[in-house]
Amino acid sequence: MAIKNACRHMFIYGTLLSADNDFGAYLKKNSTYISPGSFSGLLYDMDEYPGAVHKPGITNRVYGNIILLNDDPSVLQTIDEYEGYGKNEEQPNLFVRELVPVETALGVINCWVYLYNRAIVGYPKIVSGRYQ
Repeated sequence: MAIKNACRHMFIYGTLLSADNDFGAYLKKNSTYISPGSFSGLLYDMDEYPGAVHKPGITNRVYGNIILLNDDPSVLQTIDEYEGYGKNEEQPNLFVRELVPVETALGVINCWVYLYNRAIVGYPKIVSGRYQ
C-alpha cells in the first residue's frame, strides 16, 4: 500500500511511544524524532491501547510525538499492518490512517495519524489527552 509522494511525518500517541513495544522500537530505528505535538480530538481507553478521534475545532487535545519516517515505503506498510489498516486487514479497519494538522512549537505539521475507526460507546475518555 505504498503511496507516491506521501507525507513522511507521523504523529504517534499510544503504544508506539513505548520502548517496550516491538513496533515502537522498530519505529525508533526507522525514523527521526521531530517534536511533541497535539491535535483537536478525543482520546479513549480501549483497554490495551488508546483510540483517538479527530474533532476539528474542539478544545480537547490528543498529545503525542511527531516523527519523520525514513524514506522507505516498507516502514509505513509495517505500521499499517500493526494498526490493522489496509484492504487486506479486517474490515472495517480498526484504525484508519489520515492526514491531520498537528500543532507544535514549530508550527502546524500535517502528519499521518491512526484514528480509531469503530464505535467508541462504552469506552472511557482519557481526559488528559495523554496515554501513559
